[in-house]
Amino acid sequence: MLLDPENTLFVRGATPVLLLAGAPVHEALPPLTAPGGEIPRCEGWSIVPRLTLCVVDGPGDHGILVPALAAPVVGDTADGTAPGDMADWCDDTERAGGAVVLSLDRLPETLDWPVLLSSGTTHGGFLPALA
Repeated sequence: MLLDPENTLFVRGATPVLLLAGAPVHEALPPLTAPGGEIPRCEGWSIVPRLTLCVVDGPGDHGILVPALAAPVVGDTADGTAPGDMADWCDDTERAGGAVVLSLDRLPETLDWPVLLSSGTTHGGFLPALA
């Protein structure tokens, strides 16, 4: 299923993050529990980051496609708010061996990681990248 790039936010970093809003895979992803900030691995899920298309693939028929080239990317500055580049996000994902995928009801106005990781409504975790 294709997810509108306006419902995504790619965040650069040592462990890159993909935020999804209103994703059809929300309930299929495990509810996020991150004790001490440790993000669990999503068993049975993977991510294929490419410049033009990002694939989040889950077990069975669960999965989404994101037109990545049209999606917003942030995080290439110290405060993590400046526009970024999708090619750099893909490089970050390759170096990290995957990305954290967080599914939410809606995208946050500010990236408050403690709130996102402890909201009780966030689903997701770390997804390994496939070559």
